Amino acid sequence: MKIVYGDRIGCTAQLMPACAAVIFAADRARILLTRRSDNGRWCLPGGALEPGESATEACAREVREETGLEVVVGRLIGVYTTPHRIVEYADGNRRQLVAFCFEATPTGGTLGLSDETTEAAYFLPNAIADLDLVDHHWERIADALTGRQAAFVR
Repeated sequence: MKIVYGDRIGCTAQLMPACAAVIFAADRARILLTRRSDNGRWCLPGGALEPGESATEACAREVREETGLEVVVGRLIGVYTTPHRIVEYADGNRRQLVAFCFEATPTGGTLGLSDETTEAAYFLPNAIADLDLVDHHWERIADALTGRQAAFVR
């Protein structure tokens, strides 16, 4: 997976509804990130919605699949739909994301790995700057850290 930028590049891709979760550690000082198995980059847990599920259901499912954690999905941090960025996958598929980012709180499970993740850990925000983070997740993390209750629409 790689991120491609360009003026209205979304016109060259299909729309894909997706979600991501910002999960704070109990101290609310650190954020959970996973390292992707396909490209080695760090990211928030999340992924595409499947037919027949809501955005919050997809978010909880993706977190469970990627991390082993059961979560309650809470506040909507933002909706991200820029037409100037797409995701291009190794199989050639190109997607413009319509992404919902939620704050989620662990309620059970055990933090672990999946076939999609090679590492999972909590990081202080200043340490995230030193990671090879998937580009568009910077914005979502920054928005989450504001603590703003109203959702961002970007």
